[in-house]
Amino acid sequence: MASKTRVIVVDDSALVRSLLAEIINRQPDMECIGAANDPLQAREMIRNLNPDVITLDVEMPRMDGIDFLGRLMRLRPMPVVMVSTLTERGAEVTMRALELGAVDFVAKPRIGLTAGIQQLAAEITDKIRVASKARVHRLAAAAGAPGGQTPAAAARPGLLGRLSTEKIIAIGASTGGTEAIREVLTPMPADSPAIVITQHMPPGFTTSFAARLNSLCQITVKEAADGERILPGHAYIAPGGRQFHIGRSGANYVAVVDDGPPVNRHKPSVEVLFKSVAALVGRNALGVMLTGMGDDGATAMREMKDAGSYNFVQDEASCVVFGMPREAIARGAADEVLPVTQIAAALVNRLRGSTDRLLNRI
Repeated sequence: MASKTRVIVVDDSALVRSLLAEIINRQPDMECIGAANDPLQAREMIRNLNPDVITLDVEMPRMDGIDFLGRLMRLRPMPVVMVSTLTERGAEVTMRALELGAVDFVAKPRIGLTAGIQQLAAEITDKIRVASKARVHRLAAAAGAPGGQTPAAAARPGLLGRLSTEKIIAIGASTGGTEAIREVLTPMPADSPAIVITQHMPPGFTTSFAARLNSLCQITVKEAADGERILPGHAYIAPGGRQFHIGRSGANYVAVVDDGPPVNRHKPSVEVLFKSVAALVGRNALGVMLTGMGDDGATAMREMKDAGSYNFVQDEASCVVFGMPREAIARGAADEVLPVTQIAAALVNRLRGSTDRLLNRI
């Protein structure tokens, strides 16, 4: 019999600790081996019990969850699922937790706590399962601090404006994707082609995610809004809980954001975005598939390739979860498989090659 995933719950609420422990212990493949009311107690439990995964609240006495997470990922990196309250501050803090190395997060309700957490039982346990298999890395320094251009950005001159208008870069990601997307976007020059992004994320968190990226990038990063023109030098992120795809208005690409049904159980879905890119952008598209669980977007990425796009897929070693990239490769959708740290430079090189070919025809 396979061993169970051993989980420690860390939360200052006795009710939440009890609810999470009950949900975990109902699963045949996992068990709650401890519940701590603050990070200092959790530290001793982790040392003595050696869990596979911990769930971690953000606001707690004696040491908040973010400080504890930073210390944990520097000294004893392990899979962490954050439990965050769905508020504006909760969303900002959750983005910081993902930067520090948390695998994923669950947004707990502010009211109706008992019923709300029970309704989230499947999501909580699914994320614990994914976390138990995730690759986590030691945190070497404070993550996400603005520090000027990365070497890739500093070394690359601007792209041809005409080319940027014609091209579109489409990115899909899930678990581990917030940091992978940051790794790709921050080196991109200010006159990059438009970038459209679907990251699996619930409502209430994509606004903070876009704002954080906007503060770090040379391009403008924002949540996509229905009907807005898709412009070079901008990245558009699918709003949580909505579907996002590309449409046409005359000669222009526009964002279409609607309340369509989940696809591959996801809303937003990478499949929805990539299908629209395959249909409307074709050979003028560049595709990027980043870390994530499952196969959302893999089939549509192959459709993009068949329509003439050039596709980059994140390699296994640099993924938190090598699910979506593996499936894209298996379907023959990948032109290049690269570490996430090399994808931005590869995109720029591919675009510059297109520029050179265009100039040679003039």
